Amino acid sequence: MLQAWKKTALLGMSIILLNACASSAQINEQAAMSYTQEISQLRNKGVVDTSSTTAKRINQVFQKMVPYANKENQTGQPFNWEISVVKSKELNAWAMPGGKMMFYTGLVDQLKLTNDEIAVVMGHEMAHALQEHGKSKVNMSQISGIAAQIAHIALSTQIGSQASGMVVSVAKDWGLDKPYSRSHETEADEVGLMLMAKAGYNPQAAPNLWIKMNQATGNSNSALAGLVSTHPTNAARQANLERLMPQAMEYYKASK
Repeated sequence: MLQAWKKTALLGMSIILLNACASSAQINEQAAMSYTQEISQLRNKGVVDTSSTTAKRINQVFQKMVPYANKENQTGQPFNWEISVVKSKELNAWAMPGGKMMFYTGLVDQLKLTNDEIAVVMGHEMAHALQEHGKSKVNMSQISGIAAQIAHIALSTQIGSQASGMVVSVAKDWGLDKPYSRSHETEADEVGLMLMAKAGYNPQAAPNLWIKMNQATGNSNSALAGLVSTHPTNAARQANLERLMPQAMEYYKASK
């Protein structure tokens, strides 16, 4: 009974704290906890890929882009960037607050992405973290539900296995199941395009990525396993990226 009361009290305090408007530091910390536990579960399932050619390529692009992402970080909080590659046919990639990222091998293998095209996706997801779209989503529209879930994660050592399903749920809320707004997606496209170009990847690959997306989805507006769910249409993204290409190419040429 006493232990149950303690859990309730701690949960209540966590919710009060987060309802006061979660700070970048708080959100990043809780996202990191969620990410760590989800990766642990994926490792136990044997689906974390560290050795394939695809995983090595993804990590190579990631490592090259991180220093440039750090230069663009204006959040006031240093990011401890991490990426995990998951063996899956799913066409997906996502980023959580604070720079915790995941790529699925299916996205690269099935779409036959070049390194430049991997950088398009990488830049887009990094931009979500850098622009703190997750923070906006929590504080503006998700605070009550996410606060309760975060509190459960924070108490996972006391609660035990009861929190494990919720850990996955939070990671998916931030990265997969609750997509960003169209304006956030457009901003991530634009910021990500400049980021990849500064890192020395050819931004001309960006429009071609969305051609591949169109082909993969049968030129429909259906979701690509969360990556493009309720996002701007592939054609609209392609056109916007073409509009920004002259500026991006200047960054790319300066990187050489």
